Amino acid sequence: MSSKLIWLIAITLLALSPRSHADAEENREALRVEVENLLQYGRLSIGDLDIASGELLAEVYERRDYAPAWTDPDQMAELITAIKATANDGLDPSDYHLDSVLFVQSALGDGRLDTPAEIADADLVMTDSLIRLGYHQRFGKVNPYTLDSNWNFRRALNGMDPATAIQSAIDSDSLIDILQTMFPRGWVYTQLRDGLARYREIVAKGGWPQIPDGPTLRPEAADPRLAVLMQRLVISGDMEDQQSYAAIDHYDEVLQAGVRHFQERHGLDADGIIGPATLKALNVSADQRVTQIEINLERARWVLDDIEDDFVLVNIAGFRAYLIRDRNIAWETRVQVGTTYHQSPVFRDEMKYVVLNPTWTVPYSIASKEILPAIKRDPDYFQKRDFDVKDRSGAIIDPATVDWSSVTRRNFGYTLVQRPGPNNALGRVKFMFPNKHAVYLHDTPSKYLFGKAERAFSHGCIRVENPYEFAEQLLGPGWDQDKIAATLDNKETKTVMLPKPLPVLLMYWTAMVSQAGDVYFYNDVYERDQKIVEALGEPFKIEIPDA
Repeated sequence: MSSKLIWLIAITLLALSPRSHADAEENREALRVEVENLLQYGRLSIGDLDIASGELLAEVYERRDYAPAWTDPDQMAELITAIKATANDGLDPSDYHLDSVLFVQSALGDGRLDTPAEIADADLVMTDSLIRLGYHQRFGKVNPYTLDSNWNFRRALNGMDPATAIQSAIDSDSLIDILQTMFPRGWVYTQLRDGLARYREIVAKGGWPQIPDGPTLRPEAADPRLAVLMQRLVISGDMEDQQSYAAIDHYDEVLQAGVRHFQERHGLDADGIIGPATLKALNVSADQRVTQIEINLERARWVLDDIEDDFVLVNIAGFRAYLIRDRNIAWETRVQVGTTYHQSPVFRDEMKYVVLNPTWTVPYSIASKEILPAIKRDPDYFQKRDFDVKDRSGAIIDPATVDWSSVTRRNFGYTLVQRPGPNNALGRVKFMFPNKHAVYLHDTPSKYLFGKAERAFSHGCIRVENPYEFAEQLLGPGWDQDKIAATLDNKETKTVMLPKPLPVLLMYWTAMVSQAGDVYFYNDVYERDQKIVEALGEPFKIEIPDA
């Protein structure tokens, strides 16, 4: 006889008992008392557990008229399965009272919880567990607003009332199924989670070996480190197992191909040469890579439940931009981002139009701090770079009439506007999503910098390597390469509206995945990962946003 059938028979017998109605009322009363204590004192502890879901938990039970929520053994079993599965997402099952819920399941099944107070405590623990779990899966454990004042992504339940969401999960035929339905994050999250499982397996098997220091390793060279290098690359999946590592006597093409694959996955120059940067990346431990994936799964939870099917994604840490159509990568390009001093902000907005042959109005800080010294050194600065100079009234003046030697940052009263053309700092195209940061995507005359592996060179804007292709992708029919080229040749500034506004997500992810499932790791150029590691280790805190 199944445990569920035994449980149902017991419940049926209780219902037929003359005490059943009285017992039900006593259980409701015990729950009511606990919930009122929670509301009155602002906290509730059951044993050594804190019931952290506060007013939301109280509202769930108020709507239930304080009837116990967890009366089905299969329902409890699914909650336990869901709690254990959070480990696959890089979360900690202990945050959801795993040990206590396992105890409650066993104790209820054995009849060891029989007083109304014990039954109430057990019910509250399981409901608090579900609320915690759902909250982390929907919003992440870490509140991104506490880490970045620029964060402006929505944190909402898409119109659903939180108490209603929890109640619908409790009432569902399958708790597992409804949780999967509530959080449809798509292939990026799924592949990253699968990557976490693979790297955890590598750790469980002992990780990979460290490669000793030595001279730069170039193709065809002989080196005593080649065997351990091959073993390292086989373990991480960058090359196939060659059976005998010791047999290799020179840095051959097969091993070079494995190194180039590794370099590509780690944002390095894929030249097959093992210099200091590649050696450093090879010697990052598998444990560290697991942590890196866990950090970026958290970042994914912040945004992937609240995106459209079509959008532009810029990964600042990976120096790449992607055009997403139907949640798949339709086009991508290398980009340059802000320096560590002028960091590109993380935020969301909507791209509305493209400007061909743009002008560039130089921000005051750049004009007074960076360009003014160059003007003083070079009398022909303006002629060489196609700048107009405007006075405080906005009138264009002759820069030769200004005594630049007497101009300082404090009395700089001019606006510099660079005319359209090949010298323009924005290049020939800019992609506009008006925002308070004055950050956008644009072309650049500094094409040679795209050849660098790490491309943090700008003042915060995103420089696009292939802007004409990008413009064609965005503007759609009627704007092929020939028409774009002809418009640029006219040298007149032209604004072209997108067929419809397109969301732009400027993100900072130090681990991403390809659609094929390869995990890509990038240097933490802005040093933001550690804050997330620390925040993930903090106690649970609930901050339910407005629906």
